[in-house]
Amino acid sequence: MSTLMQRSASPHKRSGVRSATSPPSASPYVFSRLAPAEETAVFDTYWRFAAKRQAVLMQRARGCPPPWTDDPVLRRHKFTNAYRAADRVSQFLIARVIYASEQRPEDIIFRILLFKLFNKIETWELLENHFGALAWKTFSTSAYARVLSRARASSTRIYSAAYIMPTGRSAFGSPEKHRNHLALIEHMMKDGVTARLGKATSLGAVYEILRSYPTFGPFLAFQFAIDINYSPVIDFDEMSFVVPGPGARDGIAKCFKARGGLSEVDLIKLMADRQDVEFEKRGLRFERLGTRRLQLIDCQNLFCEVDKYARVMHPEVKGLTGRTRIKQVFEARPAPIELWFPPKWGINESVHQQIHRKA
Repeated sequence: MSTLMQRSASPHKRSGVRSATSPPSASPYVFSRLAPAEETAVFDTYWRFAAKRQAVLMQRARGCPPPWTDDPVLRRHKFTNAYRAADRVSQFLIARVIYASEQRPEDIIFRILLFKLFNKIETWELLENHFGALAWKTFSTSAYARVLSRARASSTRIYSAAYIMPTGRSAFGSPEKHRNHLALIEHMMKDGVTARLGKATSLGAVYEILRSYPTFGPFLAFQFAIDINYSPVIDFDEMSFVVPGPGARDGIAKCFKARGGLSEVDLIKLMADRQDVEFEKRGLRFERLGTRRLQLIDCQNLFCEVDKYARVMHPEVKGLTGRTRIKQVFEARPAPIELWFPPKWGINESVHQQIHRKA
């Protein structure tokens, strides 16, 4: 069994943060062999899954017909992309919610909160159809609640199944979850969350601001921090901060037989640091999005996805929860997808050229 890489204790090696496109030599993390930290077979699968899933994305972006892979698990089950920002909901958030409308910081934050608390494209479109451009100055909790209540009464799902949102009842008192979430938005906006976020000095500080509000646990606050960081309101390096979610913890437990003293955050940083080495060692072609390497949020998400993938590919490897099935079934959408990322990343032109040249 091969051994994990342990971060050096040398303090001067840990002071910086690598940019999204820096090569491995620029990493602030230094790793050396540590025998007690052992990888399982799922560690190898992590890299193979990432390469396969990214290949599916690029085939779809190039307009290739399905199926986009010969992997039976990927063909049958739904998985998120290797890059979080390339997922369908994230793409909608970036292109339609953040950058397509009024660019006043207050409106951007309002729209992000409104979209992400439901995390469902159809719910956003429902509200747009009723109210036109969605803006903080015209927001009405009662009017929005009536529209959503009617939708629920007609058996329309208004929340995504991607993750379970806390009801917010203890903070806002309504038996209806959507009313509590609309009240949460109003509370945050009136509390000056936009100004607070604008004064934040780090991605970790953004996370702590969000944690100070009702219903925002660690997982949700980190996800929202990343979403807000797509916008022009803040601009922090995604390599500077990460919070492992429940699924990622399960994936980490499956990838590593022993952690050798490394924390879950350390292990996510390790994956981001070693991605080029690990792909090359296995002879895998991982087609980056332009010059952008996998970030901490992406490596965290990949742990979550490989946890699900391993339920079929490595049923003998047990995680923390003991789950054995993948619930979501994949349905191919033959239409080509348009990839577009925050302009501040500087990769849209290169990604466009990459997609439209022969692979």
